[in-house]
Amino acid sequence: MKNLFDIKGKVALVTGGSRGIGEMIATGFVEAGCKVYISARKAQVCNDLADELSKRGTCISLPADLGTREGIEFLAGELAKREEKLDILVNNAGAAWGEPIDDYSEDGWDKVMNINLKGPFFVTQKLLPLLRKSGTQASPARVINIASVNGIIPPELETYAYSSSKAGCIMLTRHLAGRLARDHILVNAIAPGPFPSHMMRATLDAFGDQIKAGNPLHRIGTPEDIAGVAIFLSSRASAYTTGATIPCDGGSAEV
Repeated sequence: MKNLFDIKGKVALVTGGSRGIGEMIATGFVEAGCKVYISARKAQVCNDLADELSKRGTCISLPADLGTREGIEFLAGELAKREEKLDILVNNAGAAWGEPIDDYSEDGWDKVMNINLKGPFFVTQKLLPLLRKSGTQASPARVINIASVNGIIPPELETYAYSSSKAGCIMLTRHLAGRLARDHILVNAIAPGPFPSHMMRATLDAFGDQIKAGNPLHRIGTPEDIAGVAIFLSSRASAYTTGATIPCDGGSAEV
């Protein structure tokens, strides 16, 4: 029982891993002994974080634009050159777009859907060969999709594509879990609430005190909170859990 949460020696890929929740999860994985690849569109930011995390363990930068099929295929190809198998895939790359409903643009809608919903599906598809080589009945491979509490409860902000894409991510998680179980690949999702991420910065600057006051735990999330859930979903402790969405939100979507 003492090794239930041990992920030492596993190979992980975290998309959108250069900042925010992706950085928090990547940091947790590195400190837990994983060999971690991080991918992000901005190469220099991705490279800089990989250099920093490599002081604590093993972290490798593989920049790519996962809003395009070309970027996804490039990432899968580069990883396959370096690794024979992939134990953990975290689909975290994401985008948001907010505009009043009367002005909401098709470009904004398409950008969000391409990155938040289309991206996780095709990243998972292209990495299935490496995930299948990892997964066994005793030790399944893991896919972790980063959804949002906004995919469970509608937000007050006019971020229509974001909430819709995250609701879709939750259903995609369930659908993939049913299909990939036969390949010994578990698929789960995390639905984060407010965290100190780049995407949340403007909202927290404007409404941070109100958000904390309205949260049952009266705070926003910390890196340890989200990394802890990701480590659970990557470890022996969750080997009989698939198709689940775990809120990590201080109770804001449940209470």
